[in-house]
Amino acid sequence: MSVPTVVVHRDGEVLAKAVAARIITRLVDVQSAKGSASLVLTGGTVGVATLAAIRDTPARDAVDWRRLDIWWGDERFLPTGDPERNETGARQALLDHVDVDPERVHVMLGPDSGLSAEESADAYATELRKASRPEDHGPAPSFDVMLLGMGPDAHVASLFPGMPSLYDTRTVVAVHGAPKPPPTRISLTLPVIQGSREVWVVAAGEGKSGAVRLALSESGPVQVPAAGARGRGRTLFLLDRAAAGKIPPGLGRIASP
Repeated sequence: MSVPTVVVHRDGEVLAKAVAARIITRLVDVQSAKGSASLVLTGGTVGVATLAAIRDTPARDAVDWRRLDIWWGDERFLPTGDPERNETGARQALLDHVDVDPERVHVMLGPDSGLSAEESADAYATELRKASRPEDHGPAPSFDVMLLGMGPDAHVASLFPGMPSLYDTRTVVAVHGAPKPPPTRISLTLPVIQGSREVWVVAAGEGKSGAVRLALSESGPVQVPAAGARGRGRTLFLLDRAAAGKIPPGLGRIASP
């Protein structure tokens, strides 16, 4: 796994725009090199703001949206169209405004599909397996970019501290009893996160500063899930100044104006 690089921006608004620009550049580079690219989306305030920033910049047209596979790191097990679903926020912020191929938008199904949470997780695992290629060396794609938000408790995706899902070696799990509502969710697991080519953890606000400090320390991922958010080739912690406020010295922080 890669050692994290920390990049700090002035505030949440600048952070979202900077992450948007970074995503566009990365997707264009990957598509130029191999024809298509894969991006894993996250929810949350900064995650949605980042997608809106992509929507609002003319540079978005540099991406070939028809040659992009879009996935989610986790989803709240709620019906299609529910405003609390990560999918709903992503569609409103970006996906409804660009020419994506519907067959390449990989949604985690909700209860309106007729599936249980466990069945939805299994269905997503099947999609991952079908999309995996020999060079991925596993039952899920090695995603080009995986975006992850982080909670004040240092959870990523829907992997919460101390919960059994952190020990799970499957690709996708149903999460019950999550400490943050809604209690039932679907989530990728740490092995899938760590199999990604690049993992970008995005966090803003003073309330995240303690979690950021722990995630960049020697903490174990069972108690600090974000400490296990590492990509195979590259890991970025993209922060605003408030979220970076408790970072210990000597971690190679890169400050931006």
